Amino acid sequence: MPNIKQLREMAKGLKLKNTGKLRKDELIHAIQLAEGHVDCFGKIPDCGQMDCLFRPDCLPENMQA
Repeated sequence: MPNIKQLREMAKGLKLKNTGKLRKDELIHAIQLAEGHVDCFGKIPDCGQMDCLFRPDCLPENMQA
């Protein structure tokens, strides 16, 4: 899982603006939307996106299998 600094770099690479004061979850949501995905981080318990970069922080370990 990327740390906040890495997330800010990702956001910069996606040309997102005003991300400096976003919380980690808000930043991830913005990145998900900018990449054309649903901003689902931490919102749904039964995610089927097994290759999601954010999955380890999003779902409890027992939900990842």
